[in-house]
Amino acid sequence: MALDPDKVVQLGDGRKGNLIPSNYGGDDIIEKAGLSNNIWATRKDAVLGWARKFSLFQYPFVTACCGMEFMAVSGSHYDTDRFGAALPRFSPRQADMLMIVGTIVHKQAPVLRTVYDQMCEPKWVIAFGACAVSGGFYQNYTSVPGADKIVPVDVYIPGCPPRPETVLDALVKLQEKIQASRHIAY
Repeated sequence: MALDPDKVVQLGDGRKGNLIPSNYGGDDIIEKAGLSNNIWATRKDAVLGWARKFSLFQYPFVTACCGMEFMAVSGSHYDTDRFGAALPRFSPRQADMLMIVGTIVHKQAPVLRTVYDQMCEPKWVIAFGACAVSGGFYQNYTSVPGADKIVPVDVYIPGCPPRPETVLDALVKLQEKIQASRHIAY
């Protein structure tokens, strides 16, 4: 059933898509009901970005001493649940945020790349601590000088170990990046 343009009332700012049949009573009933203030026009990617930033399913790739700080951030005192990133997933197929926590050695690099490849799209990566960011103080042949040599990193958290407040700040920065992204995966 198509709407006849002569028998249609426009709501809100008058954009197409905000049309209702005029047999609902016209502008006076719409104004009395307060419906003209309840119609919002937005983009689908903006709504999806807003929803994604509060539903981060993290996969912790913990290899070293920063794991203790990761557990402290995940505990009740700092409460990552208020950022929508509380429940860690231990299957990369159920996660969209990879937290690389600790030193990555060359023997682990293919495993880390496989985990990253198995994650669902869109996916984000946080390098947690000095070892994940730059190799840390291990300047030897076994350690990888930064996780960005293996997978693309979205947010870096410096420190040895980083303070929980820094980790929460990085989560907020990642949420801002997710909100601003226009990547829509179906």
